[in-house]
Amino acid sequence: MTTSWAGSAGRDGGLLLFRFGGVPVLLSPSWWLGSLAIVVLWAPLVRRFLPDAGPPASLMLAAAFAVLLGASVLAHELGHCVAALRLGLPVRRVRLFLLGGLSEIARTPRRPGQESLVAVAGPVVSVLLAGLCGVLLLIIPAEGAIWLLILQCAFANAVVALFNLLPGLPLDGGRMLRAGVWAVSGRRGTGTRAAVVGGWLVAGALVLWALWGLATESPDRWLRLGVCLITAWFVVEGAAGELAAEQRRMWPPGLRLADLVSPILQLPAESPVASALTAAAGRGVVLVRADGVAAGLLDRVAAERLAERSPMAPAEHAAEPIRPESVLLESEPGEDIVERVLETAAWQFLVVDQDGRPSGVLRREDLRAAIEAHPAT
Repeated sequence: MTTSWAGSAGRDGGLLLFRFGGVPVLLSPSWWLGSLAIVVLWAPLVRRFLPDAGPPASLMLAAAFAVLLGASVLAHELGHCVAALRLGLPVRRVRLFLLGGLSEIARTPRRPGQESLVAVAGPVVSVLLAGLCGVLLLIIPAEGAIWLLILQCAFANAVVALFNLLPGLPLDGGRMLRAGVWAVSGRRGTGTRAAVVGGWLVAGALVLWALWGLATESPDRWLRLGVCLITAWFVVEGAAGELAAEQRRMWPPGLRLADLVSPILQLPAESPVASALTAAAGRGVVLVRADGVAAGLLDRVAAERLAERSPMAPAEHAAEPIRPESVLLESEPGEDIVERVLETAAWQFLVVDQDGRPSGVLRREDLRAAIEAHPAT
């Protein structure tokens, strides 16, 4: 029922259902637990719509509702997925779990408009499906199992849409709130903090609604209590994760890139790896071939392993290729540098000046330590 930007995604997987545009769609083991809870709590309510339904029929219709809810969440998440891919934002995976879903976007949007478009795409899909089911309900007789299944599908999609439009992270409404505050203030971090507060308020409202159901002895009070408590926990945990991820993306105030960059040394690519390690002495090493083309940056860990086996082997054999995404400009804004380092699968980055000349090497571990030592407020 939400999206996750780079840095805040969970690491557990699940059963691969299929691939959508190359994006794996997974079913988490926790989905079965959530569906079982829905069947147990929803089955008694089926008798209110179909008084003649016996226990087996009630359980079957409750199970159908759990499946329809899962399908509704999946359609919602695929809406996010399509929007992200159309905007050029890679998607790691789509995952269904417990009572919701997650679209893991591999790169943070650069503009508020991108975030807003990806966030609103899911609720739009849910509203369209709820509307389609609503039209069908006007056509078929208001009785029987088929009518109840369509009613359940309309209800599931309406709930998914409305709930996700609540203005708090990690819900889609929270992402739209963040995008709005970001657009007005010019600072993504300000939008995140506003949307996190919204998430706390949403969680509090869910708990109060559950307690109100108990106090008034509502027929669905136990279903409401279970769903609301689990969902409130999900919202609070998600908001905390978004805030932590935002803090990891922010450049520490007062910190200069020059404070983190190691001096650079250029060595021939055919230099013995043991000699290259000795010459490095804590500096970043660019290995250059005889034709003047850079072979890559010396990977210290790989070089140490190679030196143990074959100290005279060419250092180029322990080089990490220099790719466009692992080259940083001295003039880049700090938050753009943090974002690039988080998104790129490399442990060191070549820093160049305005003329394209290498000026140093930034190590991922040094940047991470600086952010942890000087957290942004």
